[in-house]
Amino acid sequence: MAVRVNGLPCKNPSLVLANDFHFSGMHIPGNTSNAVGSSVTPAFVFQIPGLNTLGISLARLDFAPWGVIPPHTHPRATEILTVLEGKIEVGFVTSNPENRHISKVLNKGDVFVFPVNLVHYQRNAGNTYAVAMVALSSQNPGVNLIGNAVFGSNPDISTDILAKAFQVSEDVISDIKLKF
Repeated sequence: MAVRVNGLPCKNPSLVLANDFHFSGMHIPGNTSNAVGSSVTPAFVFQIPGLNTLGISLARLDFAPWGVIPPHTHPRATEILTVLEGKIEVGFVTSNPENRHISKVLNKGDVFVFPVNLVHYQRNAGNTYAVAMVALSSQNPGVNLIGNAVFGSNPDISTDILAKAFQVSEDVISDIKLKF
């Protein structure tokens, strides 16, 4: 029986190879031809097994003009973003009771930090392609896309509950659910 650490198999050190610590592909632009106009290329423990227990990972973010990485959280990681190309609007919301929206437009070379588990987003703030790299403080940061979690859960959250929570009609909630 293999030893598991963080739920993943721990390889016998004598069997470790360079490829356990390697990922190729961060130079390849992601496909942004989707509803939100963005793509994420992760380099997490699932892509680089040697990251297990190291507490760090990386991802490439690609944006079509005005593309968005929708509001989401990382339950196990703080994120730090560096803009490589273009101009990117970033923001996060502090926790209750303040729920303050902290946002800024970043240019090439700028860096921004998103504290662990706070709702945050990124948006290309221009008419040209944009690229960013993010580092995360976990080999498996997790991601919870807010819209998917609320409107696309399985089984679904009852429409009447969401209508009351968002103070809109059940028809509005039903229309939104169709997108998820």
